Amino acid sequence: MGTSDATAQDTTGGRRARMIGRGWVQAAVLVTAVGFLVLGLLAVRTYQAEPPIPDRVVTSTGRTLFTGDDVREGQRAFLRNGLMEYGSIFGHGAYLGPDFTADYLHRSAESVNKQYGDDTSSSSDAHTRTVEDFRTNRYDERTGTLVWSPAQGEAFEQLTGHYADLLGRPEGKQGLRPNAITDPADIHDLTAYFGWSAWAAAAERPGKSYSYTNNWPSESLVENEPTGHTVLWSVLSLIFLLVGAGGLFAAFGRWNFLGWHGSDQRTLRFHAPGAVRLTPAQRTTGWFFFVMAALFLVQTLLGSATQHYRADLGSFFGIPLDEWLPYNLTRTWHTQLAIFWVVTSFLAIGIFLAPLISRGWEPAKQALLSRLLLGALTVVVVGSLLGEMAGMRGWLGGLWSWFGNQGWEYLDLGRVWQVLLVAGMAVWALILFRGLRRRLATESVANMPWLFFLAALALPAFYAVGLLATPNSTYTTADFWRFIVVHLWVEDFLELFTTVTVAYLFVLLGVVRERVALAVIYLDIVLYSAGGVIGTMHHLYFSGEPAEHLALGATFSALEVVPLLFLTVEAWSFLQLGARRHSPSSTPFPHRWAVMFLAAVGFWNFLGAGVFGFLINLPIVSYYEIGTGLTANHAHAAMMGVYGMLAVGFAVFALRYLIPEHRWSDRWPRLSFWSLNLGLAWMSFATLLPGGALQLYKVLDAGYADARSLGYLRGPTNTFLEWIRLPGDVVFIVGGVLPLLWMTWLGIRHRTTAARLPDAPEQELLFTEVVPADVEGHAAEADDDGVPAGQEER
Repeated sequence: MGTSDATAQDTTGGRRARMIGRGWVQAAVLVTAVGFLVLGLLAVRTYQAEPPIPDRVVTSTGRTLFTGDDVREGQRAFLRNGLMEYGSIFGHGAYLGPDFTADYLHRSAESVNKQYGDDTSSSSDAHTRTVEDFRTNRYDERTGTLVWSPAQGEAFEQLTGHYADLLGRPEGKQGLRPNAITDPADIHDLTAYFGWSAWAAAAERPGKSYSYTNNWPSESLVENEPTGHTVLWSVLSLIFLLVGAGGLFAAFGRWNFLGWHGSDQRTLRFHAPGAVRLTPAQRTTGWFFFVMAALFLVQTLLGSATQHYRADLGSFFGIPLDEWLPYNLTRTWHTQLAIFWVVTSFLAIGIFLAPLISRGWEPAKQALLSRLLLGALTVVVVGSLLGEMAGMRGWLGGLWSWFGNQGWEYLDLGRVWQVLLVAGMAVWALILFRGLRRRLATESVANMPWLFFLAALALPAFYAVGLLATPNSTYTTADFWRFIVVHLWVEDFLELFTTVTVAYLFVLLGVVRERVALAVIYLDIVLYSAGGVIGTMHHLYFSGEPAEHLALGATFSALEVVPLLFLTVEAWSFLQLGARRHSPSSTPFPHRWAVMFLAAVGFWNFLGAGVFGFLINLPIVSYYEIGTGLTANHAHAAMMGVYGMLAVGFAVFALRYLIPEHRWSDRWPRLSFWSLNLGLAWMSFATLLPGGALQLYKVLDAGYADARSLGYLRGPTNTFLEWIRLPGDVVFIVGGVLPLLWMTWLGIRHRTTAARLPDAPEQELLFTEVVPADVEGHAAEADDDGVPAGQEER
């Protein structure tokens, strides 16, 4: 993967030659292609091996309990009422209400065991008969009939009454609005859906000794225990992690691939922010960042309200919040807004960087298109949030999935809004192409301008995969496509766009040479694609997938930690390099706090995504932990710590140019930086991590269903942990979000005047002037690529 051919000039078509060795490009293409080939085969296996939905479920005495249509209607009722943002199925969803799969399995097994006489001397026989009822698969594929025992049929009738009480309680006080679901037909269908999922969790796959969910959840009443696959691949994944980490560090100890450890004799003079004149489209990004900060504020307030339900189900400081904003609605809005405000920042930084990459050129009407995009985004955000509330309230009738809420966690928004969001991101990619087309026409496809555009283009393309998950999809297939968005879109393609964007920022600032930045980008593609593509399956160990998903998911998910380990170590060299580059500058470095936010990204990427992620990704750990507080701990530390800090860092970088120099003060980003990081650390270490650890112990001690019950969550220890989170939330919102909102307000209230940047020479940096070493009185020396100082590629 050398760079011996990187400086050759391509005279055909006037394009600048590829600036990195072809070995890097070939490795990136090969690793990515193999990953997606395997992912495609796993998609086929998902459709082949998912749990079947019987045409009818009958007792051995001939009584029909429910039909396949009832199960499908039950799933639609589950999604329509936002119950995946209250409880969960197969461990996936929200964490206040029960996991309905585990809850139904436990309660029905208790009922069956009691019917067989568990309070008599024949209790051992009762247990044996109960296990036989649940683990024996009596589904006849030829007739589409599933036969349950009369005792299981009686348990179904009893649980229909139980769920009628839980979901339709007139006084509320359990996180749902009062009288949330009272239609007897809906209750029957929901119970059928829960009962079907519990059957799939306990009944053995044909020809196997474990269930469709790999024996999840842990339930002693039906002898659900971890399978051999779960234990074996947990051990092997640890071996893969050690081998992968050792191999990577050995390779980088032997070969300095990145090459940023060499000497560099450049001196930089940073242009004052007021001297960098912005294009009209760049000035519109001030509104993007203001909307971003406003959405961030609303999202954090909703998060506080959502978390308060875990401290006090009865009221919000005396206010009956569940009557207007029940838990399932606030959590839906909280998770959706997390995506919306981060994406808004990413859209803005793309628009801001496009003229800089094009050396100051911007096409006509670019600002108008940007304003139209922001207006469309606002319509989608407001429309989808109102639609989700209307859908849960039943105000949209049969249009609930189109304009209301489709109900899948993270893909809750109605289908119309989902399509419009994909279209909006596609329009954003078109805006970027208009702004970059002159530069793209002069560059090799392997160079940074094309990588920036292709990484941006991947965002709408892979978010659109979520359209394959519909309310009519079976749960297992919907979960497969849903996690392509939740994991692959976020952890691979947002990560790729992030890497390219941050690398370009440092290139434009002169801190890193373009050839080094390209090596970082291609390394990111190789390392993250090697583990991240197939590693998507670590979300699907127990969702009804066959065992090969568990094996491959565990193995490749372990490899995802390798790049985090390596880049954490290399980050020190990178920061040292940045310090050496800007310290001799005769002008002050204007982006201290933007770089600090990027440094925080590295910290939380290692801790939140790496340590907390790996903590829960081993199959044997996930078997007991999935859907508990440790999952929430990883999600908050990774999402806010990585993409949230990135979004704020992008905003601070651009605002440094949008806000006039005399209006700027470092105290606002300083306050926001420390408050956001301290608040997030408090949230994690004071509440989520200890609470999750205690809940995991409860699973091991008393069973999964008990640890997910409202009775356990309302215990004194959990209540105390939730209350002590309050100071961290106050610091996070008041000291972190509000100063950011104030800065974005300054960015639109006192924006700098617009002026079209002139075309810059090839070697000139728009933010920075590179001073050759001989100008400072030293002999001009060649850098470690053999290029004279001051003549580096942009």
